Amino acid sequence: MIMHLMKLGVMASINQRLDYETLQAISNQFGFEAVRKLTLEEQILQDEPDDATNLLSRSPVITIMGHVDHGKTSLLDAIRQSNVMDTEAGQITQHIGAYHVELESGSVVFLDTPGHAAFTAMRARGAQVTDIVVLVVAADDGVMPQTVEALNHAKAAGVPILVVLNKMDVESARPDHVKRQLAEYDLVPEEWGGQTIFVEISAKERIGIEELLEMLLLEAELLELSANPNKPARGTVAEAKLDKGRGPVATVLVQNGTLRVGDVFVAGRYNGKVRAMINDRGHHVKNAPPSTPVEVLGFTGVPEAGDQFFVVGSERDAKALSEFRQAQHRATQLGPQSRVSLEELFQQIQEGDIKELNIIVKGDVQGSVEAVFDSLQRLSADEVKINVIHQAVGGITETDVLLASASNAIVVGFNVHPTTGALIAKENEDIDVRTYSVIYDLISDVRSAMEGLLEPEVREVVVGRGIVRELFRTPRMGTIAGSYVNWGRIIRNYALRVLRDNRLVYEGQVDSLRHFKEDVTEVQANYECGIGVSTFDDFKVDDVLECYTHERIPRLLK
Repeated sequence: MIMHLMKLGVMASINQRLDYETLQAISNQFGFEAVRKLTLEEQILQDEPDDATNLLSRSPVITIMGHVDHGKTSLLDAIRQSNVMDTEAGQITQHIGAYHVELESGSVVFLDTPGHAAFTAMRARGAQVTDIVVLVVAADDGVMPQTVEALNHAKAAGVPILVVLNKMDVESARPDHVKRQLAEYDLVPEEWGGQTIFVEISAKERIGIEELLEMLLLEAELLELSANPNKPARGTVAEAKLDKGRGPVATVLVQNGTLRVGDVFVAGRYNGKVRAMINDRGHHVKNAPPSTPVEVLGFTGVPEAGDQFFVVGSERDAKALSEFRQAQHRATQLGPQSRVSLEELFQQIQEGDIKELNIIVKGDVQGSVEAVFDSLQRLSADEVKINVIHQAVGGITETDVLLASASNAIVVGFNVHPTTGALIAKENEDIDVRTYSVIYDLISDVRSAMEGLLEPEVREVVVGRGIVRELFRTPRMGTIAGSYVNWGRIIRNYALRVLRDNRLVYEGQVDSLRHFKEDVTEVQANYECGIGVSTFDDFKVDDVLECYTHERIPRLLK
């Protein structure tokens, strides 16, 4: 076995542990099956695939997004027939509200993500658990900066977008103008030959609400959403806080299985036991089926919004997994971070044939932003794609850094600089933020990073040639080819070709190289040497020995 491992390039001693990949490589040779041991996390959280007979249709989870004061909460209020806005600070939604709404033809779960700029991070979390995004745009205001941010978050999450044109009762409403604006962001109405559903409503006057609900349920039917209620619950933490009287409390959206009071769970780095569950109406409930938002009490710590929530078999398993994850978190905090950056792009993004670089562009004026955007788009190649996920005028804000964190992007600013909040967020999130005053420098840096992403061209380089003049037999190496180097040089451990009458006989490598009785690393032209190949000894006089290597040539963008 040790000899076989040496042939594979693994120098192992007799009492050494072998990893799974190495065991797999030698399993056929020695007639055994390699079985990978599951990690603690995989053992506790392994999930059996759902049988189709156990799957039942579930309610769609819908996130309402849009600019501040465009009527998101008013729309939700119109649907729920209950006034949330009375309880909101300054009538702006301050935390993620998750609401379950029963309709005549089905039920729907709404996530009301805040539209205010300071809560961009919450909006990103809302997009990660949603099935459909409802983008609310005021028909009189049109597309605003946060409308574009919300749009970019929804696109990054890869979910269907349904556009609601609100405030249609206002005299200054211009629906066609708003549609033209949104068409620039690839949201083309169906009546214009596009794929996006547009619904015109007035949340205040309760106009068009029925049509919107029909469209949502129709879109949900096309998605064929299903879940298995007869298994331990899995879900996502929508929001979490530390309550003075109740301790750590989290809003959990159950996505699969059924959550019950008394269940033991793990969410992110913390474990716990469900002491109580409260639904969106403030009522205590005993169980929560799929697509149900509930406030859960019983956490040992405050989880982060977006953490996965799992019910596990025993408190011992939950505690063990929690301790394991906390140890991992400490190691990650102390160790090097692996966010995308221009310097380390080559090592960090090497998955699949097409590679992507996500960029957020900020500039001092719209003309500059468009010039940078156009230049970056022209850099996109077949193998390396530049994806500008957000572009806007103004300084680099905390919002931009949080969007970059959610999308694993870099932020580039042209003639603008980060705010204090952005600098703090940059350090916390470890995001690559760069500012430039010369557009050529910006494009040059991105081009260099992209060229690192291109697979290098592998080119064969012939180093030298020799001709066999005499053969020697040795007990250790077999046949040694006494050769004369007539061009270039022969180098030990380089690849070697044996050519006979210009036809390939063998390919291997130079295992032994001697000049007279001395072992040497290379022999120059016009000198004689002895060449040995451990796996080949059928040399003949006048054979041509060609020594070559492979060079990796960096490729440049055309």
